[in-house]
Amino acid sequence: MGAMMGAGVGLTIGFIFGSYSIIRGGAGPRGFIATLSQYMLSSAAAFSFFLAIGSVIRTDSALPPHLEAARLQLLSPAIRSRAEGAALIKQRWEAEKRHQL
Repeated sequence: MGAMMGAGVGLTIGFIFGSYSIIRGGAGPRGFIATLSQYMLSSAAAFSFFLAIGSVIRTDSALPPHLEAARLQLLSPAIRSRAEGAALIKQRWEAEKRHQL
């Protein structure tokens, strides 16, 4: 996914900077299309390389993503209802009162 995003961003940036360069300095001996495509492809290759590495680093985990999601779904929830939370607080208060006596 990082490589695809990098290629899209690189093509866009290459088009913008390549067009500006061609308008400013001319297309050169190879022509407009060849010069613009060289800008776009080199920019896309650089962006996709670095974004692919970044996405690999970000998603580096011991479990594949689908197994990690299943593991998180099967864990007992840490969120409790208000009534359960209030009952737990009351129990702790009672335990503290008994402990202080």
